[in-house]
Amino acid sequence: MASEPSGRFAVYKQRLSAISARTGAPLPSLILSFGILHELTAIIPIVGIFYGARTFGVGEHVVWSILEDEQLQKYCDDTKSTKTLDNLTYAKLTMKRWVEEGDQWAIRIGRRYGIFGYEKRQQGVKDDVEGMVNVSGHLAGDVANVVFAYGVTKALLPLRIGASIYLSPMFSRGVVEPIRKAIIRPFRRSS
Repeated sequence: MASEPSGRFAVYKQRLSAISARTGAPLPSLILSFGILHELTAIIPIVGIFYGARTFGVGEHVVWSILEDEQLQKYCDDTKSTKTLDNLTYAKLTMKRWVEEGDQWAIRIGRRYGIFGYEKRQQGVKDDVEGMVNVSGHLAGDVANVVFAYGVTKALLPLRIGASIYLSPMFSRGVVEPIRKAIIRPFRRSS
């Protein structure tokens, strides 16, 4: 009689093992495939949306329309508000938060690599991201486009996760496993 695994993650382990058995891909390979695909589904949209926003000039307009929404500012300023949060206000607040997160991300990445109009920071120098966020007018041009791309990519998260889960078995069998076998082959003993 086989004992059922116990513990906090036992249910997840059983389900992942069932997926592994059904798809014919080893579990570690499936997990690695999901991780790789999840990152690819983040990087590719950010790059594509950035260049699309740059080409059509929409990034700056969208970012500023979110930041300058008077109703949203009024709601945010009224900290003791007893108003209920409707779906539209929640969506606007979420977009505003994504713009702020994207702005901080753009500063960190821009200063690290010297892109988006930022100067490359010197090795070992710490940036004051909060101070840089408060500089008036820095959300223009490429910075606004990358903030827009960041926000859209965040909005695509459910689709990215679904696509990563769906494509993981195929990616595991077609890419990860052949690479793993090619790496292990020289270390195997010949019989």
